[in-house]
Amino acid sequence: MNKLQDLMLEIKQLESELMEEIQRKEEEFLYQIKGKKVVFDAETKKIHKDLATKLHSYILNASLLNVLTAPFIWYCLIPVVFLDAVVSLYQAVCFTVYGIPKVSRKDYIVIDRYSLSYLNSIEKLNCIFCGYFNGVIAYVQEIAARTEQYWCPVKHARKLAKTHAHYHKFMEYGDAENYKKKLSEIRRNFSDISD
Repeated sequence: MNKLQDLMLEIKQLESELMEEIQRKEEEFLYQIKGKKVVFDAETKKIHKDLATKLHSYILNASLLNVLTAPFIWYCLIPVVFLDAVVSLYQAVCFTVYGIPKVSRKDYIVIDRYSLSYLNSIEKLNCIFCGYFNGVIAYVQEIAARTEQYWCPVKHARKLAKTHAHYHKFMEYGDAENYKKKLSEIRRNFSDISD
């Protein structure tokens, strides 16, 4: 294996350890995940409810600039819903034709913070927005990454701020010989995707 593949394996292992550590927080903060629902015991729920900022207090103490910019934030929801619909349709049609494994929307769009009793209704609504918005962006990025792996798996010459999970499989910039030899193999190499 080359150095790049070794680093990618190390990153995947660290991401796995990170997820395990996050799961340990269930015990620390006294909640359990039952199916799709997060459940706190009654005592913890009561403590959380007591810690919630009352709605009138939250509104009265809100920064004027936050209030004035809120419509701009919420306006972004329109193109994100459209993007979600268009990319979902694209994936349903094209990934079937190309033989690319489909991206599971539910793995990226997670909306569960609304059940936290220490958030008031405005905070819960904002958390729903952020969970959806960031989930859609991550979902779209994974669909785009799989598309890029299929159609143009060549690394960029310039350094990127961030790469996606499939980028390490791409051919080096300028490696024309391997492009012709390995394109078909890379197009079909989705073995790292777990179902």
